[in-house]
Amino acid sequence: MAAGIDLHLHTTVSDGRFSPEEIVRKAAGLGLSAIAICDHDNTDGIAPALAAAKAFPQLTVIPGVEVSTLAPGNEVHMLGYFIDCADPDLRAALGGLRNSRLERAKGMIGKLKELGIDIDWQRVLELAGDGSVGRPHIARAMLEKNYITSFKEAFDKYIGQGGPAYVERNKITPAEAVALIAQAGGLPVLAHPLTVNEPEAMIAALKKAGLVGIEVYYNDYDKAKRDNLARLAKKYDLIATGGSDYHGIDDSAETMMGNAGVPLESLERLTDLARQRGLVSANL
Repeated sequence: MAAGIDLHLHTTVSDGRFSPEEIVRKAAGLGLSAIAICDHDNTDGIAPALAAAKAFPQLTVIPGVEVSTLAPGNEVHMLGYFIDCADPDLRAALGGLRNSRLERAKGMIGKLKELGIDIDWQRVLELAGDGSVGRPHIARAMLEKNYITSFKEAFDKYIGQGGPAYVERNKITPAEAVALIAQAGGLPVLAHPLTVNEPEAMIAALKKAGLVGIEVYYNDYDKAKRDNLARLAKKYDLIATGGSDYHGIDDSAETMMGNAGVPLESLERLTDLARQRGLVSANL
């Protein structure tokens, strides 16, 4: 297994701690050979990451995105690799999704206040900076005011799905995300499939819609989980990809970038498919 590949990283453009340039420098410093920037509903980090990568010829940066979608009883995330960041339909759709994130965050802060947790909206915006406002920014604001003792506690007790301060937001369907990514010249891959109810049924349906891969080597999935997902990938003729889903917010609890055990074959199969389809950024 290659420790030098990570196909699922976040930056300050969405809810990560480090800028795109910092993520590139960290990846290069760790000796990684390939990474994919996959910010939530936002591709603004791709250009600065590609520019920063010019200083590290041994490191390949793949343009990506993580699109938030909703299915009955599920929040489903779809990764897109080798996307054309300038595609107008993609940019318009992602803009709408980011606006819904903003309204959701306001709703969560209102619910937290009802629970006796007073978070300042301006502080959340400061933490988000130029990126999309997300739940991690709310969690960081809660940590700063000592309402919680760990980042994970915010999600487990308050703002995770089903929590007392959770607010749903407008999302497209998983199949719509697959189509959106494909239309933008990208390869759609299902992120962290085990967060989905009835993952095999979802995988089978999305395969028909144009899905090309699923995350098998994800974060801290144990061997049994990875073996099961690898079986599903083989059954449905999908590429087994993976990554750390690194945000850089809580290094004590996160899988460090490059440590998800993604094999070289994952990168090779994705890149080969991108070239077969003539995707513009596959020549990076």
